Amino acid sequence: MKRLLLGVLLLTIYVIPAARAQTKRTVYGWQLWPEVQAELALPGSDYLLLTVRGQNETDNNGFGDRSRVLGFDERRVTVGYEHFWNERWSVGGTLGYISLDEHYVLVPEVLLRHRSPVGPLTLGQRLSLERTFSSQSGAINQTNARLRVDLEKILALGQLALRPRLSYEAVTHVRLLRSDTDPDERTIQFTSLRGELGVRVREWFDCTPWVAYQTNYSFGLAQTDASGNVIIPAGRVNSVAPVLGLEVRFTWLQGSDAAARQQLPTQH
Repeated sequence: MKRLLLGVLLLTIYVIPAARAQTKRTVYGWQLWPEVQAELALPGSDYLLLTVRGQNETDNNGFGDRSRVLGFDERRVTVGYEHFWNERWSVGGTLGYISLDEHYVLVPEVLLRHRSPVGPLTLGQRLSLERTFSSQSGAINQTNARLRVDLEKILALGQLALRPRLSYEAVTHVRLLRSDTDPDERTIQFTSLRGELGVRVREWFDCTPWVAYQTNYSFGLAQTDASGNVIIPAGRVNSVAPVLGLEVRFTWLQGSDAAARQQLPTQH
């Protein structure tokens, strides 16, 4: 897994910047992502998870041409389960329901996680496969691979505990077969660099403000004039959006010792 991690990092750090001279970069306004989580502690460090998240795109504020619920452009509900084989390895799955405009998307996912100490820090690696199923007519359902790495440290301050953390995630579309009619795609379609500060207020309550820099990578179509002459050639497009988030988590311990559990960050 460490070799896979190194390969993805080299690809996103060196290959993508090398193409910037031929890339159109578009920066959008801030997105706001509040999320509420409920975690049920199971034997060992296993858990059941329910999350509810809203996404507000500030560029759309003040416009009435989109369907909004409670002021959010997109709503997501996720249920998940994770089983720990030992202190370092765990496996699990999630099922997400995304509602936007007048259609929805189902996203089942299976994941493998590894955590290990690196000096005074903890290194986390999360590899997953997900499949999208959209209710929108003509939408393309696809399988994506996600790799996320993070570094964190827990600092005890009396009854409080602080959890500074930095994570990086890359997503690519997985296809076993490719036809000539398939659209061109970038090797990496999405990345996210996220910094956060988790605060353990009580053993059953966490609050985590965070900020992220997210980029979608695609190919733009050529633009022509009325005579069919190319005005802007087709090329790479990087769509960037900064995100400000807040996650609150309630944990039902069911008599379990919170100190003995290996509780994950709020970004599961």
